[in-house]
Amino acid sequence: MTRVESTPATDLTLSVPSVDRSPAVDDAVVAANVAAAAAGIQIRQLTQLADFTAVYRLYAEIWGPMAQNPPVPVGMLRALAKANNYVCGAFDGDELVGASVAFFAGSVDVAMHSHIAGVSARMRGRNVGFALKVHQRAWAMLRGVSTISWTFDPLVCRNAHFNFSKLAAVSGEYLPNFYGDMDDTINGRDATDRLLVTWHLDDDEVRSACSRNHRGADAEAARAQGASIGLSVSDSGTPVPGQVDAARVLIAIPDDIERLRATDAARAGLWRKAVREVLGELLANGGRITGFDRAGWYIVDKEAAR
Repeated sequence: MTRVESTPATDLTLSVPSVDRSPAVDDAVVAANVAAAAAGIQIRQLTQLADFTAVYRLYAEIWGPMAQNPPVPVGMLRALAKANNYVCGAFDGDELVGASVAFFAGSVDVAMHSHIAGVSARMRGRNVGFALKVHQRAWAMLRGVSTISWTFDPLVCRNAHFNFSKLAAVSGEYLPNFYGDMDDTINGRDATDRLLVTWHLDDDEVRSACSRNHRGADAEAARAQGASIGLSVSDSGTPVPGQVDAARVLIAIPDDIERLRATDAARAGLWRKAVREVLGELLANGGRITGFDRAGWYIVDKEAAR
């Protein structure tokens, strides 16, 4: 890949050990700078108590007050940063508008787990979340990390599109009620089922995705080629179980689960149960999500090689 010089819009230098600066690592740094510049932000590591307090407040703004189960307390942010984990913020001028937290997992020279990321609602459409993720990838590669994993709610359309289409992540385990009761403005009282996904940082598709060459998915084309419909949407908006007998299976999710939780918690619960049963079983039996159609369909290949 040809490397392009760009004005640094990210801080990727703090506490970097001596590593082999391969062309792949250099390209990751360039991609991070380009993504941040395109979003009109600067990204830097956070080290001060005031910064950690600002992150806590930003997360409370996004998810609502969570006195019983906050995503990351200020003291934990301080400890993670001191232990040289990833605690970074995105700034629009002097204003913190996004933040992401990840920590080393297993062998520190192999894997990281990205625990939480959030962006201010006023910055939607600016690709700040994408810039943070591309920055996290470059930060990790500078430290010799090869994979990053994270979880997300499989019922949230925009997150499924972000993870599978914009980032080219690979699906893994379905985790029922992973975080327990959160009772915030996004999760409500719904069970916190999550999908665990993995990012192979030097994979060809990931490199391409981080350069904004995003992969698409076409559920209609998959259906025309013989995919079965494992879960669809009725005229009334409820889940309808189907068949999972083909090699490729389509799984529908509602277009706005957060609105549904606020207006019809019972129907939202039906979707949680249906997706857990159908998608969860497919993944447990060796299936792999190979794409997400933004119209609201997971594409799952059964018995796919992992």
